[in-house]
Amino acid sequence: MTILGFIARFLAGATRFSIALSAALMLAAILYQVVTRYVLGAASSWSEEFAVLMFSWSVLAGLALGVHEGFHVRLTLLTDTLPLAGRIAAERVLDFITAALGVFLAWSGWRFLDITSGSVSAAMGYPIEILNALAPIAGALMAVFGLERALRRGGALPKDEAAIE
Repeated sequence: MTILGFIARFLAGATRFSIALSAALMLAAILYQVVTRYVLGAASSWSEEFAVLMFSWSVLAGLALGVHEGFHVRLTLLTDTLPLAGRIAAERVLDFITAALGVFLAWSGWRFLDITSGSVSAAMGYPIEILNALAPIAGALMAVFGLERALRRGGALPKDEAAIE
């Protein structure tokens, strides 16, 4: 395994853990919101905003993890007709394009973060940079995962698909 492969596996594990944690925290915040609103009759001011923050990370991190794991939605109509070497080459090109899109997301997210710096969230009052930093982080993860897939030895085809020929 290459150094990039090791780094990508480590980042994927950390991302997987952070998605599970943020999803659990989001569900706990929503449950707290429901209990305080309908049982106690006094809605919490922070739980909805916190749930949105956790949801945002779950979605963006899931996007990046989908690049690493290859579980993103795609059409394989054209690549399925290619011979094995052609499929591997097509996958490499697509993975390089995905890495480039990750770089673009990181760059544009960084620019947006710079534009919105100094703002605070409405209910909780945390620096809005925390929410807006999620896009450049997810973009950087996408770039690393896409690059690792593109440079992976033997290509990034699923093992059962690579064994077809």
